Amino acid sequence: MNPLFSLTGQVALVTGSSRGLGWGMAEGLAQAGATVLLNGRDPATLAERVAELRAQGLTADSVAFDVTDTAAMQAGIADVVARHGRLDVLVANAGTHGALPLPEWTVADWDRVMDTNLKSCFFAAQAAAAPMVRQKSGRIIFMGSLTGLRGRPTIHGYAASKSGLGAIARTLANELGEHNITVNTIAGGYFETELSKLLRQNADLVARINARIPLRRWGSPRDLAGIAVFLASAAGGYVTGQEICVDGGIGTAL
Repeated sequence: MNPLFSLTGQVALVTGSSRGLGWGMAEGLAQAGATVLLNGRDPATLAERVAELRAQGLTADSVAFDVTDTAAMQAGIADVVARHGRLDVLVANAGTHGALPLPEWTVADWDRVMDTNLKSCFFAAQAAAAPMVRQKSGRIIFMGSLTGLRGRPTIHGYAASKSGLGAIARTLANELGEHNITVNTIAGGYFETELSKLLRQNADLVARINARIPLRRWGSPRDLAGIAVFLASAAGGYVTGQEICVDGGIGTAL
């Protein structure tokens, strides 16, 4: 492997990685040589996923916690550092969705989306930054969304939370850069995941979206592996504070 992209000897934690986009990035990081910590709420599902990576000859472990439980998340990240001696990469990916017409949004709906998509990512970054500062190196990657840049009807909380991640990444990039820690956001487009399952059941909607995507298809979780490896590796060492669209080109289309 080109040493620019090698993650050998590094420890990476990916939240929400038992499935979907998190799984695609976690698998890519492991294939690049990292020891990958899978995270989710269900230990049994995590164990199955760890076994899948180990069956490929990759190095993986798990740490179960709910990202909306800040104390549990902080304890989980501390446990990763205690077990592995360091933390080199955090991919704050765990997220949820919400789509309601404006009059129907409640405070509970708003808080649920914000707690999962924005608050948890900030405090995960806070916890991960501590060992990275001691190491004088680290990579923090937020999983954002193109909708945080462009918007779409009814997803007010979701779009706001993803937009907020880009802002937090820029502030953290400025604060942590002197410690050789980069902070970036991946702004994903339309991907085939469980969160998009209901959308994809509408054939007319899928056809309309595909017609707007220059590559004429939705992304798969595997399509995020390369950008995650790039941002985590030496190849991306001078990239920080950026919001990088991985969207099949839809963000460029009229």
